[in-house]
Amino acid sequence: MPPHLSADRPAAPPPDRGSVDALISQTRRLRGEVNAVRREAPEDGTDPEGRWQRALCDLALHQLNDLDTHLAQLRDGPPPASAAPSVGSLLSRVGSAEWNLLTDEASWSGELYQILGRDPSSPALTLDELPSLVHDEDRPLLTAMVTDCLVDGKPIDGEFRIRRPDGEVRTVHMMGEPVLDADGSTASMWAVLRDVSELRRSRRTVREAGDAMQRHRARTEHRLAAELQEAVLPARRGSLRLPLQGPGALELAARHLPASESAPIGGHWYDAFDLPDGDTLLGVGDLTGHGMTVASGMATLIGAMRGMAMAGTAPGRLLGWLNQLLDASEQPALGSAVCCRYRPATRTLSWAQAGHPAPLLFRDGTGRVLAAPEGVLLGVRPQAAYGQDEETLQKGDLLLLHTDGLVPRHTGMEAVQRLLDLAPRLGADGTAQDCVRTVVEEFAESGREDDACVLVARVVS
Repeated sequence: MPPHLSADRPAAPPPDRGSVDALISQTRRLRGEVNAVRREAPEDGTDPEGRWQRALCDLALHQLNDLDTHLAQLRDGPPPASAAPSVGSLLSRVGSAEWNLLTDEASWSGELYQILGRDPSSPALTLDELPSLVHDEDRPLLTAMVTDCLVDGKPIDGEFRIRRPDGEVRTVHMMGEPVLDADGSTASMWAVLRDVSELRRSRRTVREAGDAMQRHRARTEHRLAAELQEAVLPARRGSLRLPLQGPGALELAARHLPASESAPIGGHWYDAFDLPDGDTLLGVGDLTGHGMTVASGMATLIGAMRGMAMAGTAPGRLLGWLNQLLDASEQPALGSAVCCRYRPATRTLSWAQAGHPAPLLFRDGTGRVLAAPEGVLLGVRPQAAYGQDEETLQKGDLLLLHTDGLVPRHTGMEAVQRLLDLAPRLGADGTAQDCVRTVVEEFAESGREDDACVLVARVVS
């Protein structure tokens, strides 16, 4: 069969041999550099990043080897028909075919027989017979490509899987065009088919190694963030009394309720701290974000709050400084908080809030929400002012501070009302730790979408 003619353009002139030699030299130099990078990657198999780097280098080397052989063939021209290509050579993976629509004849190159695992002495398959080699799931794709080419004159460019007679499945990339006769009708179709199984396997290896590395990094970051969070929010296994001596003391208990194991570490926090002048600092809050960034930001925020409280800064002014701290940080974030300063000698609670749920006060079996002074989220406005309010507590009073998300599937006043409904049970509990346990038993559902914190302070004297 005579060679086909392009349907819309003349054949290109052969390339200059010198320019092809230059490309071959550049390809081989680049291949040596990539190989050097691969040798530097760890080979013990324990480092996901090293495995990913080696897999990526293997893919690059595979493609550069193909390019080198392609260029050599372009420079030297096609081999004689008697030359038997080796199994690993490029020619064993690239073949061509032409199907004459007028005579229903097919012509295949020897390389295509090898790709498809067919006996070279057998007749080439017609377009109607070709789908018999294709994987069942990919036959509609091949049919659509051939139909578009023959009917609409569209080029063929796609991949499909073929099953060789020995049962091996290979992936083939097919490119082709229709060949028109003098009347403009489609006379035949030609195509180049390339076995890309190894290339796809290499890319899959790179993708899997990259995915493994990402999972490893995510697990490592989650573990480090959890450890940092645990260091900042130590588990309260029992009640804590602050101050340790004197009247008006608070019995304290707190708990952090984590989200599901698959959820990233959030920025919910609590704090209780005995100040040098005998006052007690109480605080809860939430910092936007997840992972190591928010865990380290949370530690910075709590440290700054303690330092300013020890210097005697009142809650309203303290939140103003925290607001400026967040606004000036290299990684700006938004946060909400409640900051309380309790004076045991007078049982006076001074407190301020920044876009956070107000504390709940339980007394004599009933509960109410403290009226919140003015305060926007931390990090919203650089010079925001924060109001401050005072509440005189009585012996036996119970103060509950919490973060959003404590009550699953409920927000705003609905969540607050669910907490206030616990008043009879909280009033019957003997200690602050018992109160926390009641809240946790009520709302610590499995598979929480976000973490939460609860802090209970009970006036014991």
